[in-house]
Amino acid sequence: MTKLTDPAEPDDRSIDKTARLLADAAGDAILPYFRRMDLASENKLEDGFDPVTQADKAAERAMRDILSEMRPDDAILGEEFGTTAGTSGLTWVLDPIDGTRGFVSGTPTWGVLIAVSDAKGPFYGLIDQPYIGERFVGTNGKATMRGPQGDAVLRTRATRDLSEAIVFTTFPEVGSAEEGAAFHAVAEKTLLTRYGMDCYAYALLAAGQIDLVIEAGLQAYDIQAPIALVEAAGGIVTDWHGGPAHDGGRAIAAANETIHQKALNVIQAQFK
Repeated sequence: MTKLTDPAEPDDRSIDKTARLLADAAGDAILPYFRRMDLASENKLEDGFDPVTQADKAAERAMRDILSEMRPDDAILGEEFGTTAGTSGLTWVLDPIDGTRGFVSGTPTWGVLIAVSDAKGPFYGLIDQPYIGERFVGTNGKATMRGPQGDAVLRTRATRDLSEAIVFTTFPEVGSAEEGAAFHAVAEKTLLTRYGMDCYAYALLAAGQIDLVIEAGLQAYDIQAPIALVEAAGGIVTDWHGGPAHDGGRAIAAANETIHQKALNVIQAQFK
């Protein structure tokens, strides 16, 4: 007897195939703009600088075109063009260039973020850096990467003390003054603090290179792909209260539960 597939159960192979096609298309759309001297950008903020470029928009359009053909029943949440409703219970969460500030500066630390989520949150995550040719994928308890040195299975770092840890965040101010103080309270206890890596920090966490990523002011499209990747590699990602982080806001990603709890204790002590 042939076993019937539950229509609500995701087809993992189809999702992975589609996600990789999206990443290929996004990279093809983005790379002609990277490090162009005449690259124009618009500022999304009245107070501050949050750029969007032709590359961001072209990449998201390319991904949406593929999804409309291959996964027409799925919903889409994208940074540049908002939400498209679906009927399948699955949502593709797209950030065509996470780290546009880095992109316009010519640094290769930006990436294409692709996640697939259901009612429980993201279960598939892909971080792609097409310029240096690295792709990180995580789902169903397995995380892998492909890069210039070949393919590898990813695993987060083993337990260590905060004094031995490497912690990353994107912006030195880490959101509000209160949030920044909480981050720096953790950073002061660690071995090394680095800034400005955007989504690439989460890829390094999944690859076992660092121990913590702590951020604030995130959107869902900033964090859902990193959540799925880090968790598939054996790490943990929560908000600053230890709850789900897939809607954005404050997030702490850690290599393991032990160092996660140590960092979380320091953060929470700042808000008492």
